[in-house]
Amino acid sequence: MRIKKWTVVIGILIIMAGCSSTSITTIDSQQEGFELSEGEPISSLFQEKTLPNMKGVAESDSLRLFVGEETGDVAVVDKSTGKTYYTNPPERTLDTIASGINAEVLSAQLSLDYYNQYGQLSTINSYTDSVAYEQISFQNIEKGIRINYQFGNDKNPAEDLPMMLSYERYKEITNQMDKTGQRALMIGYKEDKEKQVYIRNDDALKGLQLDRALQAFESIGYSKEDLLKDAEEHNITQEQTGTRAFLASIEYVLDQDSLVVRIPSDSIQFPENYPVNKITPLSFFGAAGLDEEGSIFIPDGSGALIHFNNGKVNYPAYKQDVFGVDQTMETTNTGTDEQNIRIPIFGMIYEEAAFLGVIEEGAAAATINADISGRLNSYNYVYPSFYVVNKDEVILDANGQRRSLPKFQREKMSSDFVIRYQFLPSEQASYQGLAQAYQSYLLEHNQLLSTTIQNEENSPFYLDLVGGITRQKYLLGVPYNALEPLTTFEQAEEILDTLENKSVQNIKLNLSGWFNGGLDQKIPKNVKVDKVIGGSKGLKDFIQYIDEKNVEFYPGVSLTQAHSTKGFDKKNKAARNLREVPAAVYPRDLALDQRDVDKKPSYLVKPDLVKEYTSSFLDEVESYALQGIALEDLTNLVHSDFNKKRNIDRIESEQILVESISLLKDLDYKIMANDANAYALPFVSLIKNAPMSNSGFKIEDESIPFYQMVLRGYVDYTGTPYNLSPYTSERQYVLKCLEYGAGVHFKWIYNPNYLLKETEHNNLFAVNYELWLDQSIELYHEVNQFLRKVQGAGLVKHEKLADNVYQSTYSNGLYVIVNYNATEVKIDGKTIMPEGYIIGGDQI
Repeated sequence: MRIKKWTVVIGILIIMAGCSSTSITTIDSQQEGFELSEGEPISSLFQEKTLPNMKGVAESDSLRLFVGEETGDVAVVDKSTGKTYYTNPPERTLDTIASGINAEVLSAQLSLDYYNQYGQLSTINSYTDSVAYEQISFQNIEKGIRINYQFGNDKNPAEDLPMMLSYERYKEITNQMDKTGQRALMIGYKEDKEKQVYIRNDDALKGLQLDRALQAFESIGYSKEDLLKDAEEHNITQEQTGTRAFLASIEYVLDQDSLVVRIPSDSIQFPENYPVNKITPLSFFGAAGLDEEGSIFIPDGSGALIHFNNGKVNYPAYKQDVFGVDQTMETTNTGTDEQNIRIPIFGMIYEEAAFLGVIEEGAAAATINADISGRLNSYNYVYPSFYVVNKDEVILDANGQRRSLPKFQREKMSSDFVIRYQFLPSEQASYQGLAQAYQSYLLEHNQLLSTTIQNEENSPFYLDLVGGITRQKYLLGVPYNALEPLTTFEQAEEILDTLENKSVQNIKLNLSGWFNGGLDQKIPKNVKVDKVIGGSKGLKDFIQYIDEKNVEFYPGVSLTQAHSTKGFDKKNKAARNLREVPAAVYPRDLALDQRDVDKKPSYLVKPDLVKEYTSSFLDEVESYALQGIALEDLTNLVHSDFNKKRNIDRIESEQILVESISLLKDLDYKIMANDANAYALPFVSLIKNAPMSNSGFKIEDESIPFYQMVLRGYVDYTGTPYNLSPYTSERQYVLKCLEYGAGVHFKWIYNPNYLLKETEHNNLFAVNYELWLDQSIELYHEVNQFLRKVQGAGLVKHEKLADNVYQSTYSNGLYVIVNYNATEVKIDGKTIMPEGYIIGGDQI
């Protein structure tokens, strides 16, 4: 468990805040006085000798479900493999690494992170805070069981003990206690020699240890006045809060070869002054011990593996938000190169079996977590957690003293949280097996285009062209902003003619910065093609040209971000963050790797306006008879709106995005996505800037093309443009395209690079097409020589053969072995040259 130590607020500032617009927000929907649901006896339908203390409660053709009445733990037996999956490790009491709360949480099925009124975070779990007090009940439901928990009891919480005690005060208090009480304080308080104080150790004050500490203070008559006196000595505010309770339930249901786990939203109840930040179900489901071999699968970027027991305990555990960080919650000074999670899944791969976890509801509020044995316990495990109520801070400045106050989301998340655990047999016990299972799941649930890619003769050449940008110019020494053409329609034709003359085929053309002010595009309530690149007539002529050339054309549009405030009322039309100000997203400073607050920001559009803007854009471009459209942000950016008049959480926002993308599909537009989250996959045909690696977190062991194995054959894709990518060697880029089955991609302008200097878009630092033309042609022809033979084929197998040597096998039987090393390698009698590759298969 981790406790966040937030800045403690002095009393006068809390009073000031309570009288101002920055007062602490409470959760309107929560009621006091709720009670644990009344349960019923569990009917045992069958028994299992290997599970003597559990009752069989449900059965499908593939699975049997068991529950233990004492602790609420659940087991699932896979009939086909005989493997039993436990919600809690069956031998957890023998763990020699876990101790204290880390040992107790091994027996929990639920954990809650909640805030107090000062914004401090605490954690409670279903074992220590529910089962230990016999506050658990059971209800039989169709094909499964519901387990209800009440967290908390009639004992005061740890927060009611003094936060800090001076050396003298600690000695004075402990001298009045017996040895049991003194020992309780030795465990419950940590010495800070530098400050010469003892600080409350919330990590240790759980369950029995908390009871002993409370009894120790009670035995000496420690009063509310004593608490206030000790707080005043250290200039902190603290008051007794008394007892409090939380409720939550889990439902377990068998569905064919899967266990579906649901946390009903209405079951999550909490006191209004103690909002739940996160709820975490089944942290140790299917956990693997010290003697097991296998890997944890995580969906970081293209996908990654963490090998069991890899010993990397000195590096942080894995933790990432699904669909990336909610940018209404992002601070302005952060910048990161880490990849985002695009598909809401996770898994465990054992020697003879595997399971795939799919987040079916609540994905936009989810975080994927994973850790290895040796840090907190003896297990390797992966699990999701879900945001219930978000928190930010309001900064107050009084007489030169800055203090922070917590600001909470007004309403909890609107969705149930649902995870499907699908169990796979030994022949699918690999990341390839997980990818095939997820692909089948998407097709079965109509969440992936069900028609395979047209078997085109050549692999795609992805080309991004930039029309115009806003650039500062001078007239008689007076600065003014003007639209600068980077690529006109006529110049785009010249580039395409050159590529055609060099036999570059199957071009997928994306044009950005073509209307409403170039790359600083205004919100598309109307569409005005920029005159500097050719205007409306130039676009119509260009469309006729590309139709004759058989080039697929995808003009781009931003719909969830306002890159220009012209015609955009940010006060009324921008999403609000928790500080109740318009949510601004600043450009990244590549040199400092942080947000540059000196540059002009974009503003996040209120989610409930996105569908309206999408509809307006489609009406405006109808006359151009476009065949395709590139969505720059609708497929990859999900954000909340914490507007006090209309709160839209990230889950509801995701649904609005789905409805908006559906408008394009209903009109038969072919959609190119700028990266694509799972909710966009039923609609898109092509993806540019797809993840081609993991984030490289130290705890990870391997990067894998999981995203590509799921999509290839149904959706075509490419990675970052080569000329803007981190690749310093074209050979490495070629190998990655072949290994991952990705098309070649470049981003260009016709005019010189210097036009981008000292603009808001100097991240486009090397895009003049003439500098890259010859190299792009060579790269395309080399990559196309193999990919044309697997065009439309799935990527069905991927193997690591040696260090930096991988084999990718496609559904038509062809394979490629790539060698990223600077030296040659020999594999099964075959020699692969340095930074080279060989191809093979039945059709070669």
